[in-house]
Amino acid sequence: MAGATVPQTGTTARAGAAALLLAAVAGLLAALALAGPAHAHGGADTPDGTDYRVRITGLTPPVPGLTVRTIEAGARLELTNRTGRVIEIPGYANEPYLEVRPDGTYENLNSPTTYRNRTLAGDTPVPADVDPAGPPRWRLLDADPVARWHDLRTAWTDTDPPPGVRADPEREQRVRDWTVPVRDGDTAITISGTLDWVPPPDPWVWWAWILLAIVAIGALGIVPGRYAPAATAVLAGLSVVGGLSAVAFAVARELDAGTTGPGAILVGLLARHGLSLAVGACAIAAGILARRPARDFALVLAGIVLAIFQGLVNAGVLARAVAPAPWPADWARLVIAVAVATGAGIAAAGLLRMHSAARRAPRRPADPDAPDGTSTVGPPSGDTPVPAADAGYAGAS
Repeated sequence: MAGATVPQTGTTARAGAAALLLAAVAGLLAALALAGPAHAHGGADTPDGTDYRVRITGLTPPVPGLTVRTIEAGARLELTNRTGRVIEIPGYANEPYLEVRPDGTYENLNSPTTYRNRTLAGDTPVPADVDPAGPPRWRLLDADPVARWHDLRTAWTDTDPPPGVRADPEREQRVRDWTVPVRDGDTAITISGTLDWVPPPDPWVWWAWILLAIVAIGALGIVPGRYAPAATAVLAGLSVVGGLSAVAFAVARELDAGTTGPGAILVGLLARHGLSLAVGACAIAAGILARRPARDFALVLAGIVLAIFQGLVNAGVLARAVAPAPWPADWARLVIAVAVATGAGIAAAGLLRMHSAARRAPRRPADPDAPDGTSTVGPPSGDTPVPAADAGYAGAS
């Protein structure tokens, strides 16, 4: 019938399916974000960054097979016991707290320290029936001989900074030296370390560069038609780079949490960083689909989820001196800046291209013979009309 739209072509149908898939991924990301920070970072007590640097300076006396390090930007200590003996970590009242045995790590449910160390702030209520003087009630924490715990002796938990920091916050300074006791049978061992204040960076410098990058990338959305294919290739590449940055930051956080080995890292990523992996997959998929008819919609959707769920969610890194990553803090800030800039930039460029395509698409008057008054768009000759819903992509090719 004259004026009626034709069925979708195979290319348009595939593009629509890809758009629906990306929309479904975006919905999943929103659900994960609303579910809380435990899905994103493995727990509400895992910091996104800090201005206090925790370092271990020694293990006295040295014990072959016993190693200690800081993890999660210094929020926890990690002790690995390969001695073949039981290593005990006493609590704050010198009561039995943790035992790292050859067959795994155990915590004492009769130790007040067990509950206080559940969070970084040490504010978990201790049950009334807990008696540190009573017999230990051991519970298996981990089948590996590795203990990971918060320790209030190594951290600054007050909401107000130390007096020296209040007096001169722009100067890096020692807050205190600390020690944590450990026992190897009858042998007393001391973990020694330092807690320092490190002045935070100026986040506005990073935000200024991010804004400039967003404007530059967004300008690709108004590139003249003859250069549009090159602009599409650049936007596709930036989307892939942004997606890879999301995955890289997730891997960095998992490494900083003390995870080792490819299999354990993969399990940790799936269990604790599903949001970052989904964001990265969405952005990479949008870059791969960037030459399909639904390319602009895919770029807009991927850019929005990348900027929000990976960039802004982790933007606290830009304002902290110590980042939760095994590399220098500036590299972690750069990764987050790339996520925000590429995400917001390709989203802006995609919106501009969709708007331009919609304005260029010619329209025909509604056909009075069509039963629903369908309007078609397309060339004024007898070529096959294109459904109005696809007009934006027809004009952007």
